[in-house]
Amino acid sequence: MASRGGPSTGCAGNDFTGDRIGYGVPPSCNYEANLRERSIDALRSLGAGRLLELLERVVSVPTVNPPGESYGEMAEVLQSEMEDAGYDVRVIEVPRDYLEKYIPRYADHPRYAVIARIGSGGPTVHFNSHYDVVPPGDGWTKDPFRLTVDGDAVYGRGVVDMKGGMATAMLAAQAAAIAGADQFGSVELSFTPDEETGGETGVKYLVESGEVSPDYVVVPEASGSDTVWIGNKGNLWADIEVRGRQAHGSTPWLGLNAFEGMARLALALSEDLQRRFSSRSSSYPFADPREARPTVNVGGAVSGGAKVNVVPGFYSFTADRRLIPEEGMDDAEAELRDAVDRAAAPLRSMGYEVDLRITSRSAPSVVSPDGKLARALSEAVRDATGSSPRLVVCPGGLDTRYFQLAGIEALTYGPGDSSYAHAIDERNSLSEMMRVAGAYSGAHPLAALALRRPTSL
Repeated sequence: MASRGGPSTGCAGNDFTGDRIGYGVPPSCNYEANLRERSIDALRSLGAGRLLELLERVVSVPTVNPPGESYGEMAEVLQSEMEDAGYDVRVIEVPRDYLEKYIPRYADHPRYAVIARIGSGGPTVHFNSHYDVVPPGDGWTKDPFRLTVDGDAVYGRGVVDMKGGMATAMLAAQAAAIAGADQFGSVELSFTPDEETGGETGVKYLVESGEVSPDYVVVPEASGSDTVWIGNKGNLWADIEVRGRQAHGSTPWLGLNAFEGMARLALALSEDLQRRFSSRSSSYPFADPREARPTVNVGGAVSGGAKVNVVPGFYSFTADRRLIPEEGMDDAEAELRDAVDRAAAPLRSMGYEVDLRITSRSAPSVVSPDGKLARALSEAVRDATGSSPRLVVCPGGLDTRYFQLAGIEALTYGPGDSSYAHAIDERNSLSEMMRVAGAYSGAHPLAALALRRPTSL
């Protein structure tokens, strides 16, 4: 057995090439064989009551993004909770120049990342959670920043996206510390801002700066306890501007109506791209076969016009292009520009000006469903829930991509129904969170063994 804080290099001369028994380890490795059992026993001892305490505390901090409210308060809460659980904790402020590059409008709001760790050897199994939430909006029947418990249901902004997953990972991390997981590699958690605005000033900074370099990553976003996301589609966002000629509303023949031009352009663009996409389909697994195709959504945001009696001289609309894993960003951008040019040709002949401006590019990313972490996590989920999870690609965007694009095997697995994310009266299930916590408690020792065990086993 390894010394406290260091890795195990084998048990009684065993080189991890023997048959797996019990919890999937060689017969002489009693400590490793018992770690899962001890972690799960500790989780049961902490129970749903401790989970509710954690969830109540993090929901009560209104980390609304944009602009990035109460981030300092949240960093203090997370540092306190993880230190009390026995973890070494660092709080890192994202450099101002990084904020000015990616979010200049909100650069006056400091951004903090919190990193908690036990153990000093490898492998490192890392859990990453974002702590920012979208604004609550109107229409809530409950206080969005006060946890409400109604039987098995919990309500509050972020209980699905993703303070529920964050509290679940914190609970499992506390159980891991009680069980002595630091003698079997390292357990690391990071808590980052700004996933809701792209993640560049959160996870991307941590990975690019080298502040974290784990072997394996699990992101507790709400995939549901029966689903593991092995990756996500990419996105290409654009603003498309249409300029006509402003005039008085009583003499529209003197103007060139930018709204009418925009409407024609948007319809022609959407129809052209839909035709192009109709023959494409990803070979990767998706939960819904419709998700396996490229998509475009036009008009998610529209701006322009001045007054009811003014012929509008300017309008703009957005295009949200989603890429399947087989597509490249440069090709997708070239295709979008070509489609805009084709749709705009009749308008330009009438005197309109049409311009396209790319506002965001995020490549698709995916890891193998047969990877070591995928196998270990699938086994842990099966033990915790009674059935094997689906391993599929997420149609949306995930912070997980920053780890995957850096060559780290990273998966997304967390509690909740994502249809409640960003919704009024956002809700999650306490029993769902406890099931996922059970899978997390089993995943660390399995992943740690998988790293050192030959792939053929």
